[in-house]
Amino acid sequence: MTRASGAAVSLRVTARDDAEVLGVPRWIVAVAAVGALFIVLPIVGMTARVDWADFVALVTSPSAIAALLLSLRTASASTALCLLLGVPMAVVLARSRFRGQRLVRAFVLLPLVLPPVVGGIALLSTFGRRGLLGQTFEVLGIQIAFSTTAVVLAQAFVALPFLVLSVEATLRASGARYEAVAATLGAAPNTVFWRVTLPLVVPGLVSGAVLAFARALGEFGATLTFAGSLEGVTRTLPLEIYLQRETDPDAAVALALVLVVVAVVVMVATHRPRGLS
Repeated sequence: MTRASGAAVSLRVTARDDAEVLGVPRWIVAVAAVGALFIVLPIVGMTARVDWADFVALVTSPSAIAALLLSLRTASASTALCLLLGVPMAVVLARSRFRGQRLVRAFVLLPLVLPPVVGGIALLSTFGRRGLLGQTFEVLGIQIAFSTTAVVLAQAFVALPFLVLSVEATLRASGARYEAVAATLGAAPNTVFWRVTLPLVVPGLVSGAVLAFARALGEFGATLTFAGSLEGVTRTLPLEIYLQRETDPDAAVALALVLVVVAVVVMVATHRPRGLS
């Protein structure tokens, strides 16, 4: 037996042992493999269409670079906004009981199921020049719609539920016994939150922030509706891909691949699921 074949046999044995340890039936593994292919094959198909000879030139045009940098800046800002708003929301949902809580939770998670363009119309109806709050901002000399701020708000609107879900699930899984013990020992609510609750949710916080950043990076419909498409101001990478698709399909495919690579790198570098125990 050669070294290569021996290694292959070892890998097969290891995979089989892992499946046995996990107790996963083979048919579930087979269906899971089909599901993985369903996701991976379109990416492979897109990669096969990339014009590799001109790839660098296609993805380094001034408009592409501006769109990529704007996407990274706005996705970072919207993720920070999600952290600021999402952690308190998750703590309230996980650690309190009040009338109408299920309805409140449904509204918090609503952007997950809303068509993005509906989210954009909702934001425009609120922060636009003639919107619910837009007129007040207009008097103060602040214009939100069709600005970079609008991009950040649109991305945060669609990404916030991912952070809330992740942190809330972590809080529920950890239980409230540590906070209860701290409160029994005389710790004030603020002390309990900063010294006990927040450290407990760090894994969910990291996972939620990564998901929110990735979702914000790929946001398209709400951004186009609420912020428009002005190069260097509101035209993020997904919008640039959409426009390039009409005039230069090769550039659109190349930029789409860049967006996929950035998203995968972010997920792999920062998202580490907790190990089985």
